[in-house]
Amino acid sequence: MLVVCLGCLGFVCYFLYDCNSIKKIAGWMGTLFAVGSAFLTAATCILFWKNREALFRTPADGVWLAGGVFFLCLLIYTLFFALPFEETYVKESRYREAYTERMYALCRHPGVLWFGGFYLCAAALWKSAEGAAFSAVVVLLNILYVLFQDLYIFPRTFSNYAEYKKSTPFLIPSRGSILRCRDSWRGAGRG
Repeated sequence: MLVVCLGCLGFVCYFLYDCNSIKKIAGWMGTLFAVGSAFLTAATCILFWKNREALFRTPADGVWLAGGVFFLCLLIYTLFFALPFEETYVKESRYREAYTERMYALCRHPGVLWFGGFYLCAAALWKSAEGAAFSAVVVLLNILYVLFQDLYIFPRTFSNYAEYKKSTPFLIPSRGSILRCRDSWRGAGRG
């Protein structure tokens, strides 16, 4: 299963990228986030290509497609636009403050929700055992990855992470975090 191997390689790259952000092992490792994303994107594209005959065969496929696009847009926004890109992915990452508003008031790792939603919709479109297995593996790896970030990387990276953990749920939004998320969006519109 080439696609599962590519997905696993992608997450190995993500883990190494984060380790390098703490330990400064090698400068070239700063590119591993992009490399991991390329592996994951390649695997996803391969699955869409391999299962192209199964796409759009049922009326529900339009709903799965719309859901997949929706979750993918949320994921891209959450990872690349909700955070200051330069500070998050390029500059020195030690001892800065975690962003705690808007999407990141909802839960500490909202990207996992959107990632899982995208791969649920993609698996429904692929209609294959390989696609379902790939989706399950990468969603599980993503949860393990954010656990690693939450327990090891982020407490060493963000000076306010202990306070953020106290006020914001790990993955599943609470009523209070949903209201804080809503209020931070409203407050941003007034300024």
